[in-house]
Amino acid sequence: MTEVATSDQLLVVIDPVARQTDGESVRIAKDVLSAGARTKVCLPEGPEEFARALARRGSRRPVVIGDDRALLRTVALLHRQRELAGCALSVVPVGAIGVLTLARSLGIPTGAVAAARAVLEGAERRLDLLVDDSDGVVVGAVRIPARRGPADIDDSGEVDVDMDPGAAAHPWLRSCQSLVRTLAARPVRGTRGARVAPLPGGPGPSRLRVEVDGVTLVDLDQPVEAVTLTPGVSGGARVEVRPVSVGAEASPLGAVGVRVTVSGADFRYRADSGLVSGPVRRRTWVVREGAWGLTLPG
Repeated sequence: MTEVATSDQLLVVIDPVARQTDGESVRIAKDVLSAGARTKVCLPEGPEEFARALARRGSRRPVVIGDDRALLRTVALLHRQRELAGCALSVVPVGAIGVLTLARSLGIPTGAVAAARAVLEGAERRLDLLVDDSDGVVVGAVRIPARRGPADIDDSGEVDVDMDPGAAAHPWLRSCQSLVRTLAARPVRGTRGARVAPLPGGPGPSRLRVEVDGVTLVDLDQPVEAVTLTPGVSGGARVEVRPVSVGAEASPLGAVGVRVTVSGADFRYRADSGLVSGPVRRRTWVVREGAWGLTLPG
């Protein structure tokens, strides 16, 4: 780990969802940061203002106050700006428990005071990143096919189809999403009442070829229930394939590698806690070792 100087000037970007969800934690974090360093506070109202604030940070060290989605948005923006490698990112997690899972897994304290103190007193740790062939980035994990996760579920237990960060602040939007879910759940029928086949890449077994560093881990002749890619294993990604069980339960297949290619019939995938991507027929992820820095407790 590299020590982070407390004399750094900080650019504190407060995600609008954090302000709406837990304004008291935001205030506490801002007060602790302002007492320990020179800070410039930005209150963006949307993604475009969020991106502009990061782009204009100058020599200030960026500190994001927000949930997992704010963290992932920041990593993606800095990656697209080609400034991720030279930037030590700091995060103060604020939000509902279900959308702070990634922050906890990375070792970021989830209390406002503890997280703010880690920003001031912590050390930079270099972390691996998965980058796909469409320039998308993955911090936590890729899951194929896409499964519902904690980030999809709101406080009422409902699943957010679009996971719009503003949904929590607008009850009318949640009602619309509920209607979408209801309509989507109904079977689609043809003119004679016959059920229409589901779209490819939905839930259920898939026939995929998974190659790790050029070696085939599973091929199209073996249906699989799920494929998971996770970065951060000594400069490689851990790949786990769960074959479909026939009779006795099938053991997962595993490998570690730098380059992972998944191909086959149309499939969808979820990177981190973001939106479902696809369908695609081929996607390659490459590990970039130590590609980004995160400030963690020393």
